[in-house]
Amino acid sequence: MAGAHTLAETERQVSERLSHMTLDFESMAIVSNLFRAANAVRNHFERTVLHSSDLSWTAFVVLWVTWIWEPIETRQIAEEGGFSKATLTGVLGTLEGRGYLARSKSATDGRLVIVTMTAAGQKLMDDLFPKFNKQEQKISGAIPADQRSDVAEALRLLTLRAESPK
Repeated sequence: MAGAHTLAETERQVSERLSHMTLDFESMAIVSNLFRAANAVRNHFERTVLHSSDLSWTAFVVLWVTWIWEPIETRQIAEEGGFSKATLTGVLGTLEGRGYLARSKSATDGRLVIVTMTAAGQKLMDDLFPKFNKQEQKISGAIPADQRSDVAEALRLLTLRAESPK
């Protein structure tokens, strides 16, 4: 439960409060539940698997993106992670200070900063990600196994629609 009211109570109250309007309540439920689920999942991961490594969700995303795509430019990390370059700068400073990442100037364009994993960062992700995935399994276990690929595809479609320029 994210707030003082359950999901069912909130949906009931919204329906009652806005019943005088001509609205698509099903679309509203999809978007608001997606937002609520995303926040609940993020909070769950920060309280469980990320807490033991003293990582925020944003720090984990920076590590993940770098781990998968390294070497990678800072602007690409910000793009992939969906956060500002200012936020990224602070998180990179913390992760670099802990010895997980290294920044260097691009050999071809001195204005660009390239990020790579250090051996300590690689070890952290090698150790952390299987634990992270166990929590992914726990959370997705709420969805029947035969429906998971459909749910994943529906979320991909929502993401594509939200990211499309139109």
